[in-house]
Amino acid sequence: MTNSVNTNVGAMVALQNLNATNNDLATTQARINTGKKINNAKDNGAVWAIAQNQRATSQSLNAVRESLQRGQSTVDVAISAGETVSDLLLQMKEKALAAADASLDTNSRTALNEDFKALRDQLGKAVSNAEFNGINMVKNGGTTIAALANSDASSKITVAAQDLSLGGSVLGASLSSSASIGTQTTATSMISTVNTAITNVSTALSKLGTGSKALGSHLDFVNKLQDSIDAGIGNLVDADLAKESARLQSLQTKQQLGVQALSIANQSSSILLGLFR
Repeated sequence: MTNSVNTNVGAMVALQNLNATNNDLATTQARINTGKKINNAKDNGAVWAIAQNQRATSQSLNAVRESLQRGQSTVDVAISAGETVSDLLLQMKEKALAAADASLDTNSRTALNEDFKALRDQLGKAVSNAEFNGINMVKNGGTTIAALANSDASSKITVAAQDLSLGGSVLGASLSSSASIGTQTTATSMISTVNTAITNVSTALSKLGTGSKALGSHLDFVNKLQDSIDAGIGNLVDADLAKESARLQSLQTKQQLGVQALSIANQSSSILLGLFR
């Protein structure tokens, strides 16, 4: 190799190696600071794009979870109202059965009728007030729940509304807001009406309960799915900090050696002065 004061090849090589070490050291420090081996598209465009798409899916599942939770709460409120209706119907049947007794005097029959009408009115109030987030599933014309089931809204879980209002499809037209047991005849007829209503309400509650369970089961699945996606994203972009720590120590040592090598290479040109003494 030609000895020259104009071109110091050794210093060039040493400087190139030192710059490469400094770049590797900067990359390792960035990974330690952020906890990610791929922090932006420049680090690895393909993997970053995959991770970004999965982040979009994971964040979309937050909306799915909220929709399922909101739907489940709405259905649970409807179930609570339905259970109240069922309990009131049992009491109304008892009053109707007592009023069907031919031996009752007028005062007793009137008292039973007033109790019956109070229970009837209480039933109507329970149905009309069974509302969550502005949605009532058990009133006349109640809202059917259609909760999101996936991240692109192409699938939904539907829970049908159940009309538990007085005179509605479940209780029947005979059990209306004007139903009474003022006479033995109406009381006897009301027993059959209430029996049918009890059976129908039980069926409606079964449907609501099945719907609530379906929403809850899918919510558990979505939670697990979101956790799995987040873990997958971590596998793609998260840095192994134990490995990066060891690499940092190695690069710092290599950096110091590079500085020493560059210093030695820079001194080589001064040796040429000895040739002219």
